[in-house]
Amino acid sequence: MHISQIEIGNFRKLVAARIAFAPEKTVFVGANNSGKTSAMTALRRFLVDSRSFTINDFSLAHWQALNAEGEAWEVAIKSDAALPIPNLLNFLPQLDVWLQVGKGEMHYVQKLLPTLDWKSGLLGVRLRYEPDEPVKFQQEYIAARTKAANTTAAAIKAAEGKGDAPQLELWPLNLVDFLDRRVRSFFKVKAYLLDPAKLVDPKDGLAEMQVLPEGLEPVEGNPLDGLIQIDEISAQRGFGSPATPRVQRDEAGAEARSGRRLSTQLRSYYDNHLDWQDTPELSDIKAMEALDKARKAFDERLSESFDKALKELQKLGYPGISDPKLKIATKLKLQDGLSHDSAVQYEIPAAAGGHVHRLPEDSNGLGYQNLVSMVFALMSYRDAWMRVGKAAASGEDAKPPPPLHLMLVEEPEAYLHAQVQQVFIRHAYDVLRNDPTLGKSANFCTQLVVSTHSSHVAHACDFAALRYFRRLPPTDKRKTPTACVVNLSSVFGKPDQTAKFVARYLKATHCDLFFADAAIFVEGSAERVLVPHFVEQVDKFEYLRSCYTTWLEVGGSHAHRFKSLVETLGLTTLIITDLDAKDPNTNKIEKPMLGKGLEARNETLRTWVPKQTSVDALMKLEEKDKALVYPNGYAVRAAYQTSAKLRIGTTDVDVHANTFEDALFYRNFDFFKGRTATGLAGRFQKIADDAKDVADLAGRVTLAIDDGDKAEFALELLFSDDVEKLCIPAYIEHGLLWLKEQLERKEADLAPKAGAA
Repeated sequence: MHISQIEIGNFRKLVAARIAFAPEKTVFVGANNSGKTSAMTALRRFLVDSRSFTINDFSLAHWQALNAEGEAWEVAIKSDAALPIPNLLNFLPQLDVWLQVGKGEMHYVQKLLPTLDWKSGLLGVRLRYEPDEPVKFQQEYIAARTKAANTTAAAIKAAEGKGDAPQLELWPLNLVDFLDRRVRSFFKVKAYLLDPAKLVDPKDGLAEMQVLPEGLEPVEGNPLDGLIQIDEISAQRGFGSPATPRVQRDEAGAEARSGRRLSTQLRSYYDNHLDWQDTPELSDIKAMEALDKARKAFDERLSESFDKALKELQKLGYPGISDPKLKIATKLKLQDGLSHDSAVQYEIPAAAGGHVHRLPEDSNGLGYQNLVSMVFALMSYRDAWMRVGKAAASGEDAKPPPPLHLMLVEEPEAYLHAQVQQVFIRHAYDVLRNDPTLGKSANFCTQLVVSTHSSHVAHACDFAALRYFRRLPPTDKRKTPTACVVNLSSVFGKPDQTAKFVARYLKATHCDLFFADAAIFVEGSAERVLVPHFVEQVDKFEYLRSCYTTWLEVGGSHAHRFKSLVETLGLTTLIITDLDAKDPNTNKIEKPMLGKGLEARNETLRTWVPKQTSVDALMKLEEKDKALVYPNGYAVRAAYQTSAKLRIGTTDVDVHANTFEDALFYRNFDFFKGRTATGLAGRFQKIADDAKDVADLAGRVTLAIDDGDKAEFALELLFSDDVEKLCIPAYIEHGLLWLKEQLERKEADLAPKAGAA
């Protein structure tokens, strides 16, 4: 049995999101503010601690409708009409958990069976945060609003004629304001059974969550109790100096899961799994004898040391004849040795025969502390699940381990070196299964869910394990930004050469495609070196410098392979590529020229954007027509070489660039004239000085580029003293300005300025 998928509704940014869970490891990726934290928090709220719900967990997209519902109640009261039945179901946070249950596991899921003849397959349960008594909740809200209105009216009347009428509005201003203070008083999580036959696929990326039959009663208790053990490692793990408070406690005084030192974790692990004093085994007898002997010796020494002080105390008349006498004795426990700052130490390697130095835990790096802490937490949660050691209860009340262990880990990359991040994510699941009872056992299932901002963590995982959180702009139906979740295992359908190329490329380059605001694909090494420099130095691209943009050097012949991935991610993308012309009759490579009937060889231009094969059509295309705008708010644009004017001597001529290098040369013709340089830059200098006509110029430029080292050319320019005099080729400038406009519009949609309509 394992969790097949969950669907989250009306929770923060996730209004209707389906997240498919891999049988072993699932990794949440996505740009900042895309909903990853919302998903982890939803799992925590519904499955771990529902007492932590706040009004901020209700989707912002529904706040206006919630307030409208409250206003409708008030209108009914004022007009002496019957109060409408509270209608909040469409706005309530909810979590649907779908379990894949195999044959022979029916005894685990008796509370979830939809029919008596059910044998195996999917079973679902909805957890919904709703009013425990809707009518009472409604009445309390109306009473609070009425009291606020009466108090305000009385204050205004008292101030009549004094000129100082009160301007302050009293709580609650509306239903959302009322929930901000009172939601925990009236709301609780209730569970409902779902019908597997009514489970449907998402539409346009949004989950079509099942509508429950009217009047359906919730099931008693928690139907997942005894099925799933949920543990978590939160993002805030609180490492630092001993003076910094770390141990947090909940309302019951129990130690919180976050903000714990390693020594505290070890002490907790010892108490739960290793303490042998309550039920000692034969192998523990020697340790107990040694501890008892040490205690008696220490007690004798304490009695001698305190004898004089106690006799002096008796001279004061206390304790008296009838009072109990003072006796100094010790009560030693081995776990007491784990309670101080130096309980966990690091040994410093020394030369052979040298003294071994030991330092306390906070003397080591935060990354190492974090790694050890997380791994130890995984071990502790695993052993607690498997009832290892002292945690194994005995007697009639003993409960067997649940068949499913769900482990949530938030941002494991904190403080960790890139390579250590990959080591952790590769081995975390193995740690959770490292128990003799587990192994390859099908009776117990472990599912690890990780949220991350790290490309290193993402690239250490299989493509099929990634779930991409995609930001969605406001729509006419929903006025606030939301998010959906993409299962990247289904991007390319059946595995093929394209899927293999993209997966291998992403792993080889370690790009941060899954975390970016936009992507820029470039043709070759020279563009990869110089175009980012232009973005950093040119004032008109200043906005792009504040955006999270990823650069991918893929070549024009491969950019189209990313089409499915880019469309799935909904990622605004600029493709800087070469025109690459050919004679359609002979397939011979030609320089781009107008009126020659040439075709583009570039598959990106032919099959993706702008979907044109004619060189004439491509070179005459308006800038606005070089982009493909998708209905859900993102766009893809191609930037390629077009004709340019160049003055040779006293004559203005049209030149047609074929690569980034000759486009850069034509745009900076005067820059290369008389300029001392080597390599390709030196050849350009000589060509610029000696050029007589456009035919001679184009031929010599082509030969120079074919024989030159493009990467060396770009680096030489980048590190030259006059690199700031270089001008960016026009086709790239137009593309970058388009990207700037797209991202500005996207920011306005996702984070509208205050006061904006």
